[in-house]
Amino acid sequence: MTQNHLSGMEASAVSVLKRAVELDQSERFQESLICYQEGIQLLMDVLKAVKDDSKRGHYREKIKGYMDRAEQIKVHVNQMKEDGKYHEQIRISEDATGYSYEVLFKPYISSALTEVWVEDPYIRHTHQLYNFLRFCEMLLKAPCKVNKIHLLTSQDEADSGQQSGALAELKESLSAHGVTLDLQYSSTIHDREIRFNNGWIIKIGRGLDYFKRPKGRFSVGYCDYDLRQCQETTVDIFHTKHTKTL
Repeated sequence: MTQNHLSGMEASAVSVLKRAVELDQSERFQESLICYQEGIQLLMDVLKAVKDDSKRGHYREKIKGYMDRAEQIKVHVNQMKEDGKYHEQIRISEDATGYSYEVLFKPYISSALTEVWVEDPYIRHTHQLYNFLRFCEMLLKAPCKVNKIHLLTSQDEADSGQQSGALAELKESLSAHGVTLDLQYSSTIHDREIRFNNGWIIKIGRGLDYFKRPKGRFSVGYCDYDLRQCQETTVDIFHTKHTKTL
C-alpha cells in the first residue's frame, strides 16, 4: 500500500470520527454510533497497513477509546429504548444539503426491518409522488428486507387521475420487487409520521417534502438529493417496543 493511500485512509477515518464526536456532543446518539462504528473500522484498516510499532500502539489506543465510547452510547441508547424514553431531534436549516433519504433514515434501518407505515397528507402532486417513489427505492436498496409499505395520504379531489395512476403504477412496480403497497386515503389526515416495525418512529415537520425545487433541470442537486437544498424543518425520532399500525 502506498503512503498516499494510507494517508487517505487515515484522513477518511479522522473525518468520520470527527463527525461522530460532533453528533455525540449534540446528543444525536444513534447517528453518532453509526459514525463511530464506521470510523473505527477505517482505523482498524489503517492499523493493519501500518508497520511502525509506535504508530501501531497509537492507533490501538485511539481505537480502544472510540470503542469504549461507542459501547457506552450503545448501552445508553438501549436503556432509553427499554424505558420508552428515547427522543432525538435533528434540525435541518434553510438551504442545508446532505439530507437525502439515505442519509436521514440510515441510522434507523436494520436487518429486522420488514414493514413500514407512512402517514403523509401530501403525496399528491408530481414532485411529492416522486419523493415517495425515492423513499421506496431507498428502502429497496437498504440492508433490510421490507416486504410491505403502508401509505395513508389525502386524495387530491382536483386530480384528473395523476395521483391514483402514479400510485397504481408504483404499487405494480413494487410488487415486482416482492413488496406490497397498502394504500389508504383519509380526508382528515394532518400529521406526518413514518414508523418502522423495528421500533423507530420518525416525524418530519414537512413530511417527505422537505427538499427545495432545483434551480433548473441541469443544476447540481437535480438528481442527487444529497446535493439538493432543503427547506427548514425539524425531525423528531422516537423509539417504542410496540409499533402500532396506523
